[in-house]
Amino acid sequence: MGRTLTILGLESSCDDTAAAVVRQKDGQAPEILSSVVFGQTELHAAFGGVVPEIAARAHAEKIDICVKQALTQANLTLADIDGIAVTAGPGLIGGVLSGVMCAKGLAAGSGKPLIGVNHLAGHALTPRLTDQIAFPYLMLLVSGGHCQFLLVKGPDDFTRLGGTIDDAPGEAFDKTARLLGLPQPGGPSVEAEALTGDPKRFRFPRPMLDREGCDMSFSGLKTALLRARDQVVAEKSGLSQQDRADLAAGFQAAVRDVLMEKTRRALTLYLSENPTHPTVAVAGGVAANKSIREGLETVSAENGVQFTAPPLALCTDNAAMIAYAGLERFRLGHFDDMTLVARPRWPLDKQAPALLGSGKKGAKA
Repeated sequence: MGRTLTILGLESSCDDTAAAVVRQKDGQAPEILSSVVFGQTELHAAFGGVVPEIAARAHAEKIDICVKQALTQANLTLADIDGIAVTAGPGLIGGVLSGVMCAKGLAAGSGKPLIGVNHLAGHALTPRLTDQIAFPYLMLLVSGGHCQFLLVKGPDDFTRLGGTIDDAPGEAFDKTARLLGLPQPGGPSVEAEALTGDPKRFRFPRPMLDREGCDMSFSGLKTALLRARDQVVAEKSGLSQQDRADLAAGFQAAVRDVLMEKTRRALTLYLSENPTHPTVAVAGGVAANKSIREGLETVSAENGVQFTAPPLALCTDNAAMIAYAGLERFRLGHFDDMTLVARPRWPLDKQAPALLGSGKKGAKA
């Protein structure tokens, strides 16, 4: 008879405070018993982006409420939980610290094992939570702060094939929204605006397609949009609704084209070593963009590769992915103790050179 594990997960790495309970019996699909997310969009709306101090304070105020609601929705108590998983990095240090300290208190009070989880691993393992895909698979992790191609070989075994050397796509979407006077978060705003736009009116660059490999850059694309916007404003003394839509559509198309081409290259590397039952997966907040998702589906179909993407609610930050990643680590016997620290930086592939350099706190990506 297989063992059943029930894991409580906590997530507070950026501007979403979340808690969830995930259960899995050996040989069966995992089940999300509850998932609670408190967003902070309204708190940061006036500032055009996430303010770390405000985010940290909100996490500290909401994290215990999230945990209580998640347990209530799952109809469980702490006594029913086998382990407590928590995002220990990377992320905004104040928020990560709030989650880690709460998880430590819960673990100390209940006597349950503590499991520190890399936030990026949570995203990278989400396809196993939703679709039970087998290792190894190719993952495009594309979010607000990160974008990288990973060979996912196990719960703690990741090889980076490439990534962004500057702005992640989600960050570029946020900055584009600000340049166009659209509300935050920028991803959904730019996508909605692009629906009525002409993606061919403005011919934006596709950065780094002239270079070999899977690394990417999006800062130049953002600068090109700024110049195009300023030219239109100079000619017309302002932006019309159609101008704004065309700029958004052109930007989104450029990001999509770069991700599609780099995915083709990553697939070539992946398929050279994994020709049997290959799968490409996408996760992270930008994976919720319909145009980008459809582009990646097209690339996968061209190469005869299975494509999978999580439901939209599991693309953005959530605690279900952290609970599941903790469950996978639990099965491997990988636990932490009260020395677990909050980490602002925590690369998944510790052997790969840092994409953005290193500082006193370690590799940035």
